[in-house]
Amino acid sequence: MSGPAVGLWMFESRGFEDILAGVVPWSETFCEPVATEAGGDLAFRVREVSPLGLRSFDPTVAGGFFLSEDECIPADDEDYSAFSTPPVQGLVLGADCSGSENHLLLGHMTLALARRLGALVDFDGVLGYPTPRDETRDEEDLTKARALVTSLPGTVVEVSYSTGGGGRWVRHVGDVEFLTAWLRHPDFHLVT
Repeated sequence: MSGPAVGLWMFESRGFEDILAGVVPWSETFCEPVATEAGGDLAFRVREVSPLGLRSFDPTVAGGFFLSEDECIPADDEDYSAFSTPPVQGLVLGADCSGSENHLLLGHMTLALARRLGALVDFDGVLGYPTPRDETRDEEDLTKARALVTSLPGTVVEVSYSTGGGGRWVRHVGDVEFLTAWLRHPDFHLVT
């Protein structure tokens, strides 16, 4: 079963091997095992949560995680006009399975990696928008989602993209200040 995933958008290109060379020693201080898989992705399990700013949380209840290169960034169908330049590289950080524990750890891992890499966070959807989506785009739900996002500090932009049905939809992309606030927001735990 696949779990939640987020993107990390970078605006300076670096080799994935160089990124891993910096991430692996750091992750080995609180994750075990940490392994580079045959395809080049990094796979790991969190064994100690205090380096991520969490306290009374048992990481053994969560599954594994992975870090891979996102070969779709930049994408031709996405509107990057909110940025002075488009992202030049992307990473995917994901959990192997769903559940509130995995969402929480993924959020805190994302925050730590975004800080380390100077990256923005692609939330891969509209935060606060009801899921599962049934292909309807209720304007009232979108208005509520936008109000939620703008109520938090930091910067969030909507990046539009082409949908499979020929339409357009948006995803939220935010900075570390926003993610820090989102992780503390009571609605964060409703995303599972």
